[in-house]
Order: sequence, then C-alpha cells, then structure tokens
Amino acid sequence: MYSSNNQIQMSQRPLEGIRVLEFGSLIAGPFATRLLADFGAEVIKIESSSGDPLRQWGMMTQVPEGSSWWWQAQARNKKLITVDLHHHEGQQIVKDLVRKSDMIVENFRPGQMEKWNLGYETLSEINPGVVYVSVSGFGQSGPYKERTGFGNIAESMSGLRYVTGFPDGPPVRVGLSIGDQIAALYAVFGGLMSLLRKERAKDGKGDHVDVALTEAIFSLTEGGLTEYLHEGVVQERTGNYLLRSAPSNIYPTKDGKWIAIGANTQKIFPRLLSAMGREDLAGDTRFIDNQARVANVQELDEIIARWSERYTLDELWEKLNSHAVPAGPVMNVKDISNDPHYQARDMIIQVPSEDLGQVWMPGVVPKLHNHPGGVEHTGNKIGHDTEAILKSILNWNEEEILSAKEKGVI
Repeated sequence: MYSSNNQIQMSQRPLEGIRVLEFGSLIAGPFATRLLADFGAEVIKIESSSGDPLRQWGMMTQVPEGSSWWWQAQARNKKLITVDLHHHEGQQIVKDLVRKSDMIVENFRPGQMEKWNLGYETLSEINPGVVYVSVSGFGQSGPYKERTGFGNIAESMSGLRYVTGFPDGPPVRVGLSIGDQIAALYAVFGGLMSLLRKERAKDGKGDHVDVALTEAIFSLTEGGLTEYLHEGVVQERTGNYLLRSAPSNIYPTKDGKWIAIGANTQKIFPRLLSAMGREDLAGDTRFIDNQARVANVQELDEIIARWSERYTLDELWEKLNSHAVPAGPVMNVKDISNDPHYQARDMIIQVPSEDLGQVWMPGVVPKLHNHPGGVEHTGNKIGHDTEAILKSILNWNEEEILSAKEKGVI
C-alpha cells in the first residue's frame, strides 16, 4: 500500500539527479520512462497540445477533462510539459532542456525526430554526454526502418505469435501489450548501461541506444533459431505444452479452476509422484527422464489431470506445496488484487491524484532493500508542469511564458 514510509524513502531512490526527456506516446517509450521515474529519475514528458493518445485508451475516469485509468499509472511520477515541436521556438525549448538533461527516450518512427531538428546527431552536438534512446518497430537501420511497427506487428514478425496458441487454431496474442513492454525493458537497460559506461570512462560521451521491438521480442525466443539452423526444425504451436521439458502445464481442479504445475526436473518429478500417491510411475520408462517425459507428455498430462480433478484448487495447492512441488493458481486481476502475498509485497498500492483522491495501481518492481523506488503521484493533465519547468530549469520569466502561449509554442 502507498504509505508515509514510501514518501520518506523518495529521497533515497537510486536515480535521483538524472533528468530524462520523454518524447513519444502510447506504450514502449512511456513505459520505459515510467520505470526510470519509479526509481527517482526526473522524467519530463513532452506532449503536443492534444496529448498522448494513451490518455484515451481503455476505461475512462469520470471527472471533467478525464483521462484513462491506464494513463494514471503510465504517467505516474512524471512532469508534463506541452511544446509544439513543429514550431522553431518549440524546438529551441527542447534543445535548451537537452543541455541540462542526461537522457532522451523517444519512440517515434525513425526520421521523425530529425524532421523536427531533434535527431541524435543534432542533440549530441548540443550535449555530447546525452544518452539518446530510440525505440521503434524495426530499429534505426535496415530495409524496414521507415515502416510503422506497433507491438502487434512486432510480436507477429518476431516469431512470438507463431508459437502462441493451440495446434488446431490460428496464432493468438498473449493478452497484453507484451512486445512494447519487453522493448521498454531493453530501453531502460540500454539507457542505464550507457550512463554507467560514461561515468566509468569519464570521457563525457553519451550514446545512441537503438531498440527495435521486433528484436527485443525475438531475443526471448529461446532455442528456436539455433535448433532450426542446426536441426531444420521449425517450432509450431503446442498450446500449453512445453517443447523442451515436462511436466509443465495447467491442470483442472474439482471446483472448475486451474492450477499450474511445474515438475519438470529429475528432483521435483518424484515429489509430484509422491503427492499424487503414484510412486509406481517412478520407474516407468515412459517418464524415466525429461526426454522420455517430453515424448510422452500427452499421456503424462492426462494422468496428472485425472488426479488434479479430484481436489479443489485450495486443497491441491496445499498438497503440492507440502511436497515442495512448484504450483500456483491461474489468477485473474480480481484474484491478484485480493491476494495476501501481492499485498504484503506492496504490489497493490494507492497513489495520490489531484482529481481522483487515491488511485489504485501496480507497485514498483524490482524491490531494492536500501534504496527502494516509489510513486509520488498519478498521471496529471496536459501541460501540468509546463510553466514550472520553464521557470525552474530554463529561468523563463512571466513575459516569456505569455509570449510563448500567444504564439502557440506551449
């Protein structure tokens, strides 16, 4: 839960003093900067006057000039400034901010930032130490670089969707924007890695971090490429079966629920047999080792399912835990929000909002013992911090702000 203790820890966050400028919209880039902001980075999100489209995605809050509930979490901890990047004076505002910033995160199609005179080459001349993180569908080079590439396209072209689903059905999506969020993790990794290298080398040189959604997802496809190039095997959809180890599946329970069981090592499988009261299968040649279990996985899963259906979810989970067999229920968001472990780990938190009082959202990951992350506020209205940023960072006066407003620059 959000608490006063969380507030006290804010000054201890590990990225305090790092200023990040965010350009872009929707998921990949903004999720990367959300993670940075959780750990103390000063993230300044630069929007147009119409705002990030994510403000209108999903269920909406019921307040005047409301935005989506998703936005409340995605834009948490960020400072929001409106700047017209088509306007020369708007571009100059950005360049002035870049001089006093450590990192840039943008997720436009390659070439868009250059059209605004804000590409890496231009901004690295202004600030040679800046770390410029670009997230795009296909990367900053190659024949596809100028093509638009949303997460669903990248998930499809990376090989992920081809192997997701059941053999007798079409490829399916995971259910969440997993591709964008994987790319965001790489963006954070690349950005922080570049800052660390600059600090250690003491050469004052930043870098251009190039993250392609397709490559980020493709990098997680396990042994698929290597097995194909050496064995000529193309991995197909297998539903909930794992191709390389068994048993590891979800199994039905007496009360109509599902439980995941992973007993796919030589040490754990005998413990599952003990929980099932089926020690007689320990010497069965069909299940004698992992390769045998994979070859006979359908028969093995049928045996486990007939056993699991005799117990309720709670009974089954307790029995498996007592035998040290990895297991857990298939949970929906209602289950998660009521789960004592998620609550104890501060993964269900309330965050202050100017308009909404307190807003529930997921907590901070990962947990740092000495310098934990934290959340100070939800996403705010368009341009919430424009004047404050121009005054505090660029030393603008009221006359300059009024002039910029009249010209439509801010």
